[in-house]
This record gives sequence, structure tokens and C-alpha cells, in this order.
Amino acid sequence: MSRDRAVDALRAYAVGGVVLGHWLVTGLVLAPDGTLTQASPLTAMPSLAPASWLLQTLGLFFFAAGYASARSAARQPSGSAWLARRLRRLVLPAVALLGIGAAVLLAATVLGTPDGTLSVALTLAVSPLWFLLPLLVLVALTAPLRAAVHRWGALRCAAPAVAVVAVADLAGRLFPAVPGRLPVAVLAAWAVPYLLGLAHADGRLTGRRVALGLAGAGTAGLAGLIALGYPVSAVGVPGAAVSNLHPPSLFAVALAVTQVGVGLAVRPALARLTRRPLAGWAVGLVNRHAVRVYLWHQPVLVGVTVLAARAGAALPGLHTAPDGPGWLVARLCWLPVLAAVLLVLVRGRRAGGTTSARPAGHPPMDGVARPVG
Repeated sequence: MSRDRAVDALRAYAVGGVVLGHWLVTGLVLAPDGTLTQASPLTAMPSLAPASWLLQTLGLFFFAAGYASARSAARQPSGSAWLARRLRRLVLPAVALLGIGAAVLLAATVLGTPDGTLSVALTLAVSPLWFLLPLLVLVALTAPLRAAVHRWGALRCAAPAVAVVAVADLAGRLFPAVPGRLPVAVLAAWAVPYLLGLAHADGRLTGRRVALGLAGAGTAGLAGLIALGYPVSAVGVPGAAVSNLHPPSLFAVALAVTQVGVGLAVRPALARLTRRPLAGWAVGLVNRHAVRVYLWHQPVLVGVTVLAARAGAALPGLHTAPDGPGWLVARLCWLPVLAAVLLVLVRGRRAGGTTSARPAGHPPMDGVARPVG
């Protein structure tokens, strides 16, 4: 079964968008006593909020995950064996992250790192793990969800999930302290793009008209929700009363549908792009290491920032307050450094494991990513 180069490109964009988004909206300010505190440039520069629409790409991530799960499950004779292998590829990298993180946290405590810095570092390092919970549940439900999509179609299956998110949004505004809203909204919201991915793998949602219909419906939803008072930012802003991402709101669902529609509309261009040597190599690299890249990008930001703080001077864009365009320019200059460290870390861990021979630039045949080791 041949690769779908366009979906590979969408997955690479999704992973890259999450990484760049976190690196650009996470400011770590070095206090005189050596403590690092977290701040967001969106607080001081709210005009940057629309940029988050391009960088909050979790919807595309779950779409690609649904597509890959359906394609992989269709080739497996045993559903239980497929599920065990699929879950193992998601869980093992997370266990490795927790183990290494615990050792580093212990070492930092012994070295006298301020408690405030430890708290911020722990929060940022562990926060990417949240996505595993809805993804694990959706992967486990792949078989019944595929059957439902085959019988009723993706849109009819997604409608109840959208309704659940709408109810969660309303409950959050009327009863802010209502318990249990976060896990319900998280699972329902990301089930929508996952279902679209399952449908696309089943040969549905094809054609430019369908793609533009999804993009148009999502865009209209975004405009309507903003008119109703939803925040413009696709990610949470410190101090804001409402977040579109914690838990994911109807805005997050509409953005995911828009991104999927646009991605399907530009499929031919994406396929042509991945046939170029450099682009194909980059897409293949991200696909092979997608889960590791996602899990380790925030620890890399924290590690580089903390180690650089040992010099005692606040470096622009790394330790200074994100209070204006100057900080943004400086942070952009740090991105190649962070990317290089992440690349060395991810490929170094890969080199230590068992790999199978594959042509350069081609990701594994059966999933979102193939964590090894």
C-alpha cells in the first residue's frame, strides 16, 4: 500500500505548527534571584492572536492519526495485536520522557535550582502528555468508529461530538465550576478531526468540492463564534477568562475542520512538494519521529533556557519578558538553536534503538509515527 504523500505533509505541518507555536508563545522570564517565571507574548501583543490559527494544528494531528489508524487497521488480521502495537508506540516514548524527566528533576533539585523554576519546568515538560489520553481512547475505539463512519458517514458521526462540545461550552459559561467538563470536551472535540481522518482513509471526503465545503463551513463557524464573543486566540492567554484550548471549545473544532478542508483542497500541491528531495526528506524525518518531537520539544525549550541562565545574564528572547516586537525578533533567532538541539536529541535516541531499513525520506508504512527504543 503506497504512502499518501499529502497526508504525510499535513502531519509534518501539524507537528511543526505545535512545536513552533509552543516555542513562540512560551516566554520564560529570568528574575533577579535566578527564578524563571512563565509569560505569554499574547498578553502584551494581542494583535498576534490570529497567527495562532496557523500554529494551533492539533486538529490536523488528530486527522492524520485517524487516517493512519484506519489504513493500518485495514492491513492487520488481528485487531487486538494491532491495538497493542499501536498503543505501545504511543505509550513507550511517554514513559521514557517521564523516566528521564524524573532523573533530571532530581539532579536539578540537588544542584539547588529554585523551586519556582522547577515548578515551571515540570509544568512545561509534562504538559504535552495530555494529548496521549484522548488519542489513546480514540485509537482504542478505531474499529467501532470506522464501522460507524462506513455506515452513516463522517459528518453524521461528527455531529454528536460537536453537540457535546457545544454543551460543554455552555456549561462552562453558566456553571464555571461544573466538574468533569474538561475530559468530556477534550475527547469530543478531537474526535471530530479523527473521524474525518477515518473517513478520508475509507475513500470519503475526496474531491475539491468536498474540501472547499469543509473549509467554508469551518471558516463560517469561526466568524460566527468570534461574533458571539469567543476569544480570537486559538490558544490560551494568561489572565483571560475563557480559553479556546483548555478545554477545546467549538472554536477549536471549527478551526480543525477549516484546516482539514484547506489541507484536502491543496492535496495535489502537497504531493508535488514532497517529491522534491529536500521537502521529501524533511517530511519523512518529521513523520518518523513525530511522537518524539511532540513530547520532547518543550523539555528542550526548558533545558536550553535553564542552562543558559547559569551564565547569570538575561539573554534577549530567552530570559526577557515577551513585551514587544523586539522579544519576538529575538525569539525567532533562538528557534534554529532549539531546533538543532531537538534534532540531535530525537535522532540520537533513534540511533540507539533498532531500526528497519527504509528508503531515505520515507516514513514507516503503518502510522502516525514509529517511536523506537
